[in-house]
Amino acid sequence: MKQLRFTALAAACLIAFGAAQAQESVRPDVGKPLQAAQELIKAGKYKDALAKVRDADAVSGKNANESYLIERMRIAAASGAGDNDTAARSFEALAATGKVAPADKARMAESISGGYYRAKDYAKAMQWGQRYFKEGGTSGSMRTLLIQSQYLSGDYAGAARELTGEIQAAEKAGTPPAQDRLNLLLNAASQLKDPGATVFALERLVTYYPKKEYWVDLLSRMQRKPGFSDRLVLDTYRLSLATGSMSSASDFMEMSQLALQAGHELEAKQVVDKGFATGVLGTGAEADRHKRLRDLVMKRIDEAKAARAAAESEANAAKDGNALVSLGFSTALGGDSAKGLQMMQQGIAKGSLKRPEDAKLHLGVAQVLAGDAKAQATLRGVGGTDGTADLARLWSLYARRKG
Repeated sequence: MKQLRFTALAAACLIAFGAAQAQESVRPDVGKPLQAAQELIKAGKYKDALAKVRDADAVSGKNANESYLIERMRIAAASGAGDNDTAARSFEALAATGKVAPADKARMAESISGGYYRAKDYAKAMQWGQRYFKEGGTSGSMRTLLIQSQYLSGDYAGAARELTGEIQAAEKAGTPPAQDRLNLLLNAASQLKDPGATVFALERLVTYYPKKEYWVDLLSRMQRKPGFSDRLVLDTYRLSLATGSMSSASDFMEMSQLALQAGHELEAKQVVDKGFATGVLGTGAEADRHKRLRDLVMKRIDEAKAARAAAESEANAAKDGNALVSLGFSTALGGDSAKGLQMMQQGIAKGSLKRPEDAKLHLGVAQVLAGDAKAQATLRGVGGTDGTADLARLWSLYARRKG
């Protein structure tokens, strides 16, 4: 890539040299060393070519065309020789003449930026990368070089801004953002201590390149947000379990106990069963405690079965929809999605709900777990500032990936 970029720049400069010679006479004292420099550039002898350019520049009384030709040859030789500062000065001199076409200026800026990047002068590489785009450049590889230069020079805010724009453009075009771009944005956001940019990157990573670590980070950040309600701990565990990011025995135990307390005995059984199946529960110093919990769950299931008919009758007769929503959610979590969703929708329609946003969140979760296409619309409609809307958004991301 380096050679291709420089070859294109050198070719453009040499072609311009010939064209300018044809348009206006060049004195032999200037033309001969420039001709020699041209041959040396073709031979890859850039430092020698620079010396010849200096010979031409030393001639007194140069006209505008001769000075222009000297700078064209100098930028080609200096770029090849890795003399980036000299190439940069020649660029400015050429740009001031008004004779350089926009495409040529972009090509020159690209070569200079690349030269500084290879020399690890990232601040100047960034400066010339920005100049490249100012001159109308559109190269994706140059966008990468600019972003890397910004990051490596410590301009994390600039890198984050460029990366965010690129990621949003990819999504708008229906293309998954590149994983390396998302990770670089995550790193830049970490350097900036910018929670908004961090969550922006993490949400896209769990959408397009999901890993347990990303979900753990996202869920932890959500729970640490000011105002997040303890009431939603069980809901958070549900998403953690669904995404495979729950791994400790204490979490499996607590989730199962919270599910029992909420009246979701079959959900509690599913959690305990998964804990035992994966070896998280039933082993170690607390194995007996795990088994006692499993026995308790089975006892509660038997008790709930006996009281089921009466509970449904009371829920249907109630003036508000709270009991129907709760019982329907428990039914859906237990595996009977069709009946559970119907009961939840009836309860929401009945109204007078104690926590309407919780009801919509739980309906959306039940729809996700059932593979219902209406889940996304339901989750988008969840509001609240105590964590319900945040949970709905994360469930929506999970459903998108799951689907």
